[in-house]
Amino acid sequence: MQLTRRESFAALAGLGVASLLAPGVSAAAEGATPAGFHVPPGGHTPVPLPFDPKRLPGLSEKLLVSHHDNNYAGALKNLNSVELELARVTKDTPGFVVAGLRDRELSFTNSVILHERYFANLGGDGKPAGAVRDAIAATFGGFPRFEELFRATGLSLGGGSGWALLDLDFSTGDLRIYAGGNHTQSVAFGAPLLVLDMYEHAYALDYGAAAAKYVDAFLANVAWSEVERRHTRALAAWRALQAPS
Repeated sequence: MQLTRRESFAALAGLGVASLLAPGVSAAAEGATPAGFHVPPGGHTPVPLPFDPKRLPGLSEKLLVSHHDNNYAGALKNLNSVELELARVTKDTPGFVVAGLRDRELSFTNSVILHERYFANLGGDGKPAGAVRDAIAATFGGFPRFEELFRATGLSLGGGSGWALLDLDFSTGDLRIYAGGNHTQSVAFGAPLLVLDMYEHAYALDYGAAAAKYVDAFLANVAWSEVERRHTRALAAWRALQAPS
């Protein structure tokens, strides 16, 4: 049976495509108030850490709690403030004010999305398995090659700022590795599957400028079951998008 375009979007809603693209999304975060769709302006609330921060080898409780409570929660607080300011915009608001608010809105929104996905893909044993591992290996010429490329992408941002991302690109259905800076440089139509925060606040408390040691610790703590969940949902959404109208 072929789906119409309208039925395809209904299927996406049933699959939770908003959870692929919006903040506050992970199995661990279910039940929390998501910082995503259907939240009134200024109404976003933080998603708690989905793991015990005392139990991640190589990443200290102090680092993880500071990152969550200051950097992530700070971005969410700023997003709330910007949304409330945007709600006050009128036809008489100067264009440069609107433009500045929209710029900040995008930056803080993406910061919240990526931080929530970053924390949600931590807390595992770092051992990839399942269909996502096979898909990665097939795409990149083996899992070790993927890890080499992903690590190199992360380290290219060391000492600066940005994100290393494994995405499913909805325009092609391919798995792709991207480097994104300033919370605004990312593929326009895709689902982040594996998210690595390379801003210095993600590692400096534990490792100083030794970004490579942090990346090693990150990879050793990846929750691949969460990456697998994201990949399964993203593939289902992409297939629904391919249905003829």
